[in-house]
Amino acid sequence: MNNDLINAFFEFGGAIAILNHCRVLYKDKAVNGISILSTVFFTAWGIWNIWYYPSLEQWWSFIGGLAITFANLLWVFLLVHYSGLTMSKVVDKFKSFLYTK
Repeated sequence: MNNDLINAFFEFGGAIAILNHCRVLYKDKAVNGISILSTVFFTAWGIWNIWYYPSLEQWWSFIGGLAITFANLLWVFLLVHYSGLTMSKVVDKFKSFLYTK
Protein backbone atom coordinates (compact mmCIF):
# COMPACT_ATOMS: atom_id res chain seq x y z
CA MET A 1 0.00 0.00 0.00
CA ASN A 2 1.50 3.33 -0.99
CA ASN A 3 1.41 6.65 0.87
CA ASP A 4 -1.30 8.07 -1.41
CA LEU A 5 -3.70 5.24 -0.53
CA ILE A 6 -2.93 5.50 3.18
CA ASN A 7 -3.56 9.26 3.14
CA ALA A 8 -6.75 8.76 1.12
CA PHE A 9 -7.94 6.27 3.73
CA PHE A 10 -7.61 8.96 6.41
CA GLU A 11 -9.32 11.55 4.19
CA PHE A 12 -12.28 9.22 3.55
CA GLY A 13 -12.40 8.26 7.24
CA GLY A 14 -12.52 11.93 8.16
CA ALA A 15 -15.33 12.49 5.66
CA ILE A 16 -17.36 9.68 7.23
CA ALA A 17 -16.80 11.10 10.72
CA ILE A 18 -17.80 14.61 9.62
CA LEU A 19 -20.89 13.30 7.84
CA ASN A 20 -21.83 11.69 11.16
CA HIS A 21 -21.55 15.16 12.77
CA CYS A 22 -23.86 16.43 10.02
CA ARG A 23 -26.34 13.62 10.66
CA VAL A 24 -26.46 14.33 14.40
CA LEU A 25 -26.73 18.10 13.90
CA TYR A 26 -29.55 17.65 11.38
CA LYS A 27 -31.36 15.35 13.82
CA ASP A 28 -30.84 17.59 16.89
CA LYS A 29 -31.20 20.92 15.07
CA ALA A 30 -29.13 22.58 17.81
CA VAL A 31 -25.55 23.85 17.91
CA ASN A 32 -23.83 23.61 21.30
CA GLY A 33 -20.14 23.72 22.10
CA ILE A 34 -18.88 23.70 18.52
CA SER A 35 -16.60 26.35 17.06
CA ILE A 36 -17.66 27.26 13.56
CA LEU A 37 -14.31 29.02 13.07
CA SER A 38 -12.43 25.76 13.62
CA THR A 39 -14.60 24.00 11.09
CA VAL A 40 -14.12 26.83 8.58
CA PHE A 41 -10.34 26.53 9.07
CA PHE A 42 -10.37 22.80 8.30
CA THR A 43 -12.64 23.43 5.32
CA ALA A 44 -10.12 25.95 3.99
CA TRP A 45 -7.35 23.40 4.52
CA GLY A 46 -9.40 20.89 2.54
CA ILE A 47 -9.79 23.37 -0.32
CA TRP A 48 -6.01 23.81 -0.29
CA ASN A 49 -5.56 20.02 -0.42
CA ILE A 50 -7.79 19.84 -3.49
CA TRP A 51 -5.31 22.17 -5.17
CA TYR A 52 -2.22 20.55 -3.63
CA TYR A 53 -2.74 16.80 -4.12
CA PRO A 54 -2.81 16.92 -7.94
CA SER A 55 0.56 18.73 -7.91
CA LEU A 56 1.92 15.67 -6.09
CA GLU A 57 0.04 13.32 -8.43
CA GLN A 58 -1.74 11.85 -5.40
CA TRP A 59 -5.03 11.10 -7.09
CA TRP A 60 -6.52 8.91 -4.35
CA SER A 61 -5.78 11.62 -1.79
CA PHE A 62 -7.36 14.15 -4.16
CA ILE A 63 -10.58 12.13 -4.29
CA GLY A 64 -10.52 11.69 -0.51
CA GLY A 65 -9.86 15.42 -0.19
CA LEU A 66 -12.94 16.14 -2.27
CA ALA A 67 -14.99 13.93 0.05
CA ILE A 68 -13.78 15.50 3.29
CA THR A 69 -14.04 19.04 1.92
CA PHE A 70 -17.61 18.43 0.76
CA ALA A 71 -18.45 17.01 4.19
CA ASN A 72 -16.89 20.03 5.92
CA LEU A 73 -18.76 22.46 3.64
CA LEU A 74 -22.01 20.69 4.49
CA TRP A 75 -21.19 20.84 8.21
CA VAL A 76 -20.38 24.57 8.02
CA PHE A 77 -23.68 25.17 6.22
CA LEU A 78 -25.63 23.22 8.85
CA LEU A 79 -23.77 24.93 11.72
CA VAL A 80 -24.58 28.36 10.33
CA HIS A 81 -28.17 27.39 9.56
CA TYR A 82 -28.98 25.88 12.96
CA SER A 83 -27.08 28.46 14.99
CA GLY A 84 -29.03 31.33 13.42
CA LEU A 85 -25.84 33.17 12.55
CA THR A 86 -25.93 36.17 10.28
CA MET A 87 -22.90 37.61 8.53
CA SER A 88 -22.65 40.44 11.09
CA LYS A 89 -22.67 37.90 13.93
CA VAL A 90 -19.93 35.92 12.19
CA VAL A 91 -17.79 39.06 11.86
CA ASP A 92 -18.39 39.92 15.53
CA LYS A 93 -17.40 36.40 16.63
CA PHE A 94 -14.27 36.58 14.51
CA LYS A 95 -13.31 39.95 15.99
CA SER A 96 -13.87 38.70 19.53
CA PHE A 97 -11.76 35.63 18.71
CA LEU A 98 -8.90 37.82 17.46
CA TYR A 99 -9.00 40.28 20.32
CA THR A 100 -9.44 38.00 23.33
CA LYS A 101 -6.77 38.39 25.99
